[in-house]
Amino acid sequence: MTGPQLYPFVATNVALFTLDGDSLRVLVGKRANAPQAGRWALPGGALKPELDDDLAASARRVLREKVRFDPTLLEQVRAFSGRDRDPRGWSVATLFYALLPQDRIDAAAGHKTEAIDWVDAARPGRPLAFDHAQMLAEAVARLRAKVEHDALPLHLLADRFTLTELQRACEAITGQPLDKSAFRRRLKAREGRDFVEVPGEFAQGAHRPAQYYKRARGFRF
Repeated sequence: MTGPQLYPFVATNVALFTLDGDSLRVLVGKRANAPQAGRWALPGGALKPELDDDLAASARRVLREKVRFDPTLLEQVRAFSGRDRDPRGWSVATLFYALLPQDRIDAAAGHKTEAIDWVDAARPGRPLAFDHAQMLAEAVARLRAKVEHDALPLHLLADRFTLTELQRACEAITGQPLDKSAFRRRLKAREGRDFVEVPGEFAQGAHRPAQYYKRARGFRF
């Protein structure tokens, strides 16, 4: 017989965002094991003190094991806790979000995950396990607030990108159209600090060629 739980169950979860066209998507996995086997959930797993130096290390390990991805950007949202959020007992789960460039959507189901899917971040279209619907809503709100306050989601874009692609990424996150002239003025004030031009490289199209940009070394979202 198993005795009473003496310590809380500690875990990390990650809302992994990417772009699919002009839509913000998040990764969910179908749980292979109990509890709530067969339900869809954000990638997550238990903290392993023998392997994880801290909670961020735990979140990175979870992504490597479950979706075979090690993010460049990983930011903490907040902790979720309580005796009723997980049938295994009193639990604490720290939520992070990460950004995956749209040209690298190559994650594959890994350990303890039956299947994965990229769903609309605002309307996932299926019930999520545990309190992951609340987790996802808060991760989307945090990401949206950062972009609305002038953060640039360059980690969602390919290694080189046009300003139009960057504007569309911001619009996908905020859900609102942006005035092109105002957006370009906002970027002009930051040019040389947060991203740099790629000399002599242009995107070819029906109109005049567009200058390519890339993330500056050490750029933080």
